Amino acid sequence: MSPRPLRNLPQLAGFGLKPEHYADVLAAAERGAPPAWVEVHPQNYFGAGGPPHRWLAAIADHVPLSFHSVGLSLGSVDGVDRDELAALAALCERYQPAMVSDHLSWSNAPDDKFPDLLPVPYSHAALDHFVREVGRVQDRLRRPILIENPSRYLAFAGDDWDEVDFLHELCRRAGCGLLLDINNVEVSAFNLGLDPAAWLGAVDPALVGEVHVAGHSRKDDDMGGTIAIDDHGSPVHDSCWDLLAAFLRRAGSKPVLVEWDSDIPDYATLMGEVAKANALLASESVDA
Repeated sequence: MSPRPLRNLPQLAGFGLKPEHYADVLAAAERGAPPAWVEVHPQNYFGAGGPPHRWLAAIADHVPLSFHSVGLSLGSVDGVDRDELAALAALCERYQPAMVSDHLSWSNAPDDKFPDLLPVPYSHAALDHFVREVGRVQDRLRRPILIENPSRYLAFAGDDWDEVDFLHELCRRAGCGLLLDINNVEVSAFNLGLDPAAWLGAVDPALVGEVHVAGHSRKDDDMGGTIAIDDHGSPVHDSCWDLLAAFLRRAGSKPVLVEWDSDIPDYATLMGEVAKANALLASESVDA
């Protein structure tokens, strides 16, 4: 199979593609109204063939793809997962996604894999590690990638870097970009007592290659408090839309993704969220 031609990721709103919406996307394309772009977790397509690839190949004929990896485990002590990287590289050759991204996190221990994106300290040693491992991924994929800021529930004591400064320095030294997840900023700010607007105001828009918005939940914890949970299982909060609008006024247009990964809605509901993002892009963005 010949690799597909590389497409740019448009500065419009897309959404996270789920099997529930495969047929809807193709039906929309046949009507001449496909989504601007979709994002997938490449780990769901590491098999050699079968229905997932038949659907994805058909959709990729109509819309650009963004690959949002959840398995490289860049922050693990042993470094990037070599098997995951090899599979990701093969999938990139096959589909030529417009963007590839992963997370400022780790998931692998020497003898185990964890089904979560675990936090890292913002230390000089962690920064050196991430610069090296992101460089290894970019060399293998022959392209720059984006790194997403995490949702945090606790903070490490004695960090050497502020989170935004750590991300800026990582981008500068590794030559990568930033996937700015505004919902993650809001979740972390609630849990750690930070100001999300100030956090976003410190970000260099030139480094941002993609923006995510999503819903989250808040639950009472065992100590009489409340914690924000990054579950992507509800509409985007009004406060998240407000933060996106403020960022776009400063940054200009960016590709914006609506994430909805649990309690999956019908296609019309999802596209309503996409329409809200596109309305903000049209009304709030300025020339960067």
